[in-house]
Amino acid sequence: MDIHTTDDAVTRRIKYFTDRERMLRENDLYFYNQPVEEIRGGARVLVRGREMGMYASYSYLGLIGHPRINKAAKEAVDKFGTGTNGVRTLAGTLTIHTELEETIAAFKHTEAAVTYSSGYATNLAVISTLMGRGDYVISDKLNHASIVDGCLMSGAEFRRFRHNDMEDLEKRLQQVPEGVAKMVVADAVFSMDGDVIDFPRVVELSKKYNAWLMMDEAHSVGVLGKTGRGIEEHFGLEGTVDIKMGTLSKTIPSVGGYVAGKKELVQYLRHASRAYIFSAAIPPAQAAAANEAFKVILDEPWRIEKLRQNADHFLAGLKEAGFDTMLSTTAIVPVLCDTDERAFALTRQCQHQDLFVLPVVSPAVPEGLARLRATVLASHEPKEIDYALGVIEKAGKEIGIIQ
Repeated sequence: MDIHTTDDAVTRRIKYFTDRERMLRENDLYFYNQPVEEIRGGARVLVRGREMGMYASYSYLGLIGHPRINKAAKEAVDKFGTGTNGVRTLAGTLTIHTELEETIAAFKHTEAAVTYSSGYATNLAVISTLMGRGDYVISDKLNHASIVDGCLMSGAEFRRFRHNDMEDLEKRLQQVPEGVAKMVVADAVFSMDGDVIDFPRVVELSKKYNAWLMMDEAHSVGVLGKTGRGIEEHFGLEGTVDIKMGTLSKTIPSVGGYVAGKKELVQYLRHASRAYIFSAAIPPAQAAAANEAFKVILDEPWRIEKLRQNADHFLAGLKEAGFDTMLSTTAIVPVLCDTDERAFALTRQCQHQDLFVLPVVSPAVPEGLARLRATVLASHEPKEIDYALGVIEKAGKEIGIIQ
């Protein structure tokens, strides 16, 4: 007898999602895990033989396929091969890894940096290594799942403050006993809503209550700041973040994550964080690609300005049509649909008109806040954005999301 035929909680969870997926597929509403056959110019993709405008990518500056970055990756394969033959602590650190970390430190204006195999692993490792039982971690309620998991894994007292509510953050800080280690952690740009943390107040409160400050800049590097360096540059508050975390798989077209900060902090993480000690390093080609990408951002500042223009264009068009884009001010643009059903229906009509967009529905967001989570890229042309706006507006009216 199959031991998994019993009606236990695990079986019920699997059945619920299996049934939901089947229903979506049967109604032409399942658009996840689509087979992208080719990426064309960063803003267009080939899916099942159809060319579609890409509005679900995190390649904000359109660096995927950049000739300089591709060249660096190919040269790294010729020099180092395709793998890393073990963990860096024991099997040796490739010079390309050291060079990448020096590039990141220079880009983020810090003494040092350390890289991990993924952004998710970075948050998990750093928070759980620095914080422990008896400490307090205070986190924005809408922080990324990797931050939440890192806080839980640390064993520290985990407190959340209402999203971007600085009064509630101060209340949480006041509740921490005297003499106890504490950390405030938040996304710089929130991945579901596209809004920016009230950074000046977070800095002020972290200093006032002597808390370590960690910022997740997965969606702000290349997006915020005159030169794309992120949240500190955006607000003119350089040097105010203790732990600068970011990914290498969004604006930076590679894979991995990093933390930049003081030399002592970075050296501690190299010798104490399990995700560094027990996980293989970023493959050479990916390390070289990331290294070159940071240099391209500085060499091609026009990309940052074009991204801002495109995001403003898209946001303004949606608002004019009557859509609720929540509090977004960045290249992440939620198109609020209220119900899951409307979000799926809007996705289907957009996909049928060659717009690659995806819905975000419960339980990823609360019921009643289902949305398209569209992203704008520097590689979009104004006429492409106008086409997307026309498709979304027409579909929104037909579905009843807007009048």
